Amino acid sequence: MKTPRLVLPALAASVALALAGCSATATNAAGADGDLKVVATTTQIADLTRNVVGDTDGVTITQLIQPNQSAHSYDPSVADLTALGAADVLVINGVGLEEWLDDAIEASGFDGVTVDSDEGISILGAEAGHEDDAEHTDEATDETTGEAEHEHAGGNPHIWTDVKNAEAMVATIADGLAGASASHAADFEANEAGYAARLAELDGWIHENIDPVPAAERLLVSNHDAFGYFTAAYGITYVGSVIPSFDDNAEPSAAEIDALVAAVKSTGVKAVFSEASINPKAADTIAAEAGVAVYSGDDALYGDSLGPADSAGATYIATQLHNVSLILESWGVTPSAVPADLQ
Repeated sequence: MKTPRLVLPALAASVALALAGCSATATNAAGADGDLKVVATTTQIADLTRNVVGDTDGVTITQLIQPNQSAHSYDPSVADLTALGAADVLVINGVGLEEWLDDAIEASGFDGVTVDSDEGISILGAEAGHEDDAEHTDEATDETTGEAEHEHAGGNPHIWTDVKNAEAMVATIADGLAGASASHAADFEANEAGYAARLAELDGWIHENIDPVPAAERLLVSNHDAFGYFTAAYGITYVGSVIPSFDDNAEPSAAEIDALVAAVKSTGVKAVFSEASINPKAADTIAAEAGVAVYSGDDALYGDSLGPADSAGATYIATQLHNVSLILESWGVTPSAVPADLQ
């Protein structure tokens, strides 16, 4: 689903007036005082960026999309566009996730450095939709998850769900920020190294818990098609999604719901997972019709968005620990203790 274009005369005029009062203008480097204004688009991108910046003096980060907001239907406010127009650096997810970005840049007048965190990452489904995505169990499942009209241009944008991809994204963000502010480069490099070590430890913990599970039992059904990189990275069969789309605003047809129910029954899936930022009604219906458990509410997965500060999904690492622990539970597996560095 394509979001409406947001560049309206009144909005653009409001932003222009707001920016006129700003004493600093965005350039391709930090301002003369050494300060660096960074804008990050999604909740995940903002969290990765914060870990690169750490407590570095003179660097501020503005996060556009807030917890449990959809990255697909996000509509920037005047305040968001004002922050973007005054920024030195914009950090984005890429792969077409920020469908509203071109309009936002035009409306805000942003002319700083854009750091595209998908640089160097192999994109699933970039040419053939789900044919390049995670494995499917049978033709019924393929029908459930293969609706071409819902595909994001450029492929599956949910690159962060594979922790190895998150490591690469952090490295790209650190390089981009260092290039924009040489005076802070050493701090960014040190912070990136420390955070990358924690991500590597997280990836090891996930493999330690998932790898021993028999391959035939590693099955997942989620609310929308957000976990293709995760399932591919950890050898999980992605049976299907309630919303057969990368876009969490799409809606399943009756035929797609019936096909997914049939796939759940035929494969032996034990649970259907809702997602924290999506209404669980359809997931509840499918789980009930298939006679399996449903994970929703506090037990929902974090997909397109991190959770609020007081939730189990407040950070990227926390969401991975939460998601993997619940998936293991649905398979009847008790996860090992979480390393102290990740708690």
